[in-house]
Amino acid sequence: MTFQHDEPLFQISVVSRIVGLHQQTIRTYERIGLVRPARTQGNTRLFSREDVERLQQVVRLVNDLGVNLAGVEVILQMRRQIEGMQQELAETRAALGAAHVELERLGRRPRPEDNSAAQGRGGDGR
Repeated sequence: MTFQHDEPLFQISVVSRIVGLHQQTIRTYERIGLVRPARTQGNTRLFSREDVERLQQVVRLVNDLGVNLAGVEVILQMRRQIEGMQQELAETRAALGAAHVELERLGRRPRPEDNSAAQGRGGDGR
């Protein structure tokens, strides 16, 4: 049986042991928005592997790098933005590559400056 990365699986006691944090600390991190576990109908917190990894990132930032919780929040938000931008860039490059294939199929070769843009460089040589 396989589980999705974002599927709620772990109770707070298990997560506490995995990440090495007291349960109250995890509740505090939830209260300030660093982690958002799912809830059962009985209001029990259930954490996914994604939540556990996020808490591990928080622990590394706080313990290893000395970042305060406000800084952790900013870093995690920036990471999400970067990941979103990387995904958008990959999709744009894939669409551009598909457009080049279609142009070649139609008998029109892309200009060299079109190709340099697909490789992440400006087409005008600057």
